[in-house]
Amino acid sequence: MARLFWAIVCCVLGSAALKAEPVEIRIGYLGPAGIRPSLSLVEQPAENDGVAGARLAIEDNNTTGRFTDQRFALDEIRLKDSDDAGTAAQSLAGRNVGFIIADLPADALLKAADAIRDRGTLLLNAGAIDDRLREQDCRSNVIHVAPTRSMLADALAQYLVWKQWKRWLLVAGSHPEDKLYADALRRAATRFGAKIVQERTFEDTGGARRTDSGVTLIQRQMPVFTQGAPAYDVLVAADESEVFASYLPYRTWDPRPIAGSAGLVPTSWDAAHDQWGAVQLQNRFVKLNARRMSARDMQAWTATRMIGEAAARTKSGDPKAITAFIKSPDFSIAAFKGQRLTLRDWNGQLRQPILLADGRMVVSVSPQEGFLHQVSELDTLGIDRPETKCKWP
Repeated sequence: MARLFWAIVCCVLGSAALKAEPVEIRIGYLGPAGIRPSLSLVEQPAENDGVAGARLAIEDNNTTGRFTDQRFALDEIRLKDSDDAGTAAQSLAGRNVGFIIADLPADALLKAADAIRDRGTLLLNAGAIDDRLREQDCRSNVIHVAPTRSMLADALAQYLVWKQWKRWLLVAGSHPEDKLYADALRRAATRFGAKIVQERTFEDTGGARRTDSGVTLIQRQMPVFTQGAPAYDVLVAADESEVFASYLPYRTWDPRPIAGSAGLVPTSWDAAHDQWGAVQLQNRFVKLNARRMSARDMQAWTATRMIGEAAARTKSGDPKAITAFIKSPDFSIAAFKGQRLTLRDWNGQLRQPILLADGRMVVSVSPQEGFLHQVSELDTLGIDRPETKCKWP
């Protein structure tokens, strides 16, 4: 009996020893150390804006990973303005990180991508909306989860044209990113049949954005600035630098709706979004972070879940196999937007619906009804295959 007992014990212990440990899949996160304050006091971004979405997705990945013997870990690096993105990306790649979620400006993103080009590490862009990153400056080791300016502008234009608000007064800021957004809005107007009746530029003359612009001054300045425009249906503002657009609603000379950088805003996600099961994601995020989910949070969540989905589908922890599946025609990801999202195989951009929100509610979701495409209606948003300048293999 004793021999039988010890034989059983040895068998059990041997089986336990033979049981493999879960495969660890390490994901890096590169984001800013500081968050630029918003013009509105009630819309200040949180210190963990963006990375909080990645942390929630890691939990979601690990929930699935219990059944697939996979474990996901997040390795975070927050960059100051003086830090080098390429060096940080190399540091992550050297820690056996196969994927990096990047919330970086365009030039820093390119530096990071080029620094790890030969390391087999995939970057997932969860922040930069510059079209050039998907076009003339595209990189084969970068997947873009954040929408482009052209996607955002097209989504807004489709709704305004659907509403028959086709005459636009375009007001653009004086900073480079404002001008890029204005370019995207001009393209969208031409593409969908709107007419820009006049363009105006709001020059940023500097100064404190709050203390130097009291209510009385703004109330006098904005009507005068918008006075004398040709007849228009809607004022469309391009103000990514947040200098003037938030001051436009209810202050224009003519009583007209505002869209673009204020009023009706195109975005990848909004805290008010409650369709297609989004409430359960919103509630889980609030429980974890004691705040609402932002667009950057959702973009980082989606990027991290793309890795988890591909790992589960391939039953592999090999970054090469996971990356190959993400880039394959078989890949798709559910992201609480009414349909599964897929990747554009000509530039690595994730197709996705765009929400149109007014700060309290989601007003509509683009693409709008009636805007058709031979492949996917989502390809009516942004640069389509025949227009691309990307040489992405």
